[in-house]
Amino acid sequence: MPEEQTVFVVDDDAAMRESMALMLDQAGFRVRTFPSAETFLESCEPADPGCLVLDLRMPGMGGLDLQRILTRRGYRIPIIFLSAFGDVPATVRAIQGGALDFLEKPVSMEVLIGRVRQSLEEDRRRRSLAAEELRVRALFEQLTAREREVMELAIKGLVNKVIASRLGISRRTVENHRARVMEKMGVGNIAELCQLAAICMPAGEEPPS
Repeated sequence: MPEEQTVFVVDDDAAMRESMALMLDQAGFRVRTFPSAETFLESCEPADPGCLVLDLRMPGMGGLDLQRILTRRGYRIPIIFLSAFGDVPATVRAIQGGALDFLEKPVSMEVLIGRVRQSLEEDRRRRSLAAEELRVRALFEQLTAREREVMELAIKGLVNKVIASRLGISRRTVENHRARVMEKMGVGNIAELCQLAAICMPAGEEPPS
C-alpha cells in the first residue's frame, strides 16, 4: 500500500497555521504544521511523501532559504508558497527554484485546496519517476563493461557489423552481448532500450568503465 501523503504547513503565524490545518483536515488531507522552517527541517525527511505549504517571510530562515536547502538535500517535495506581500522578485525566484505555485494571503481555502490536490498529484508523479529511474539504473548496473559498450553503440543506431569493427571483436560476439543486454534490461527491441538508456545514460555521458 502506498505511504500516505502529508500536507506540511510551515507558517510562523499561529492563527493562519491553525486555520489552514483545520480547513485542510476537513477536506480530508493528512496535515502536519510547523511554526518555522527550522522545525520542519528537524522533523522531516526527503522520503516523506506529500507537499509543502510554505510561508515566504518568517523570522529566522525564510521560505526561499528553506527551498534552497531542500533542493541541496535532494527533497523532491512540491512547494506552494504563501505571502502577504505582492513580491514579484521573490515570486520569480521561488518559481525558478521549482515551486509549483505562489499564492497571496489571504488565500481562498477553495483555491488552496485545489492547489494542494494538484501538488499531491505532482508528488506522486515525481516519486513514480524516481522509482522507475532507480529500477532502470539497477538493471544497468548488472551489465558488464563490454555489454555497456555494445549498448552505447547499439542505441546510436550502429549495426552489429560496425559495432564489431569498432570494438575489435567478432560479429557473433556482438550478437551475444547485444542479446544479453536486451535480456538484462528487460526489453524486446532497440526502441525500448533507447528509452531506458535515456534514463541511465544521459546524452553525453560515457558508459561507466
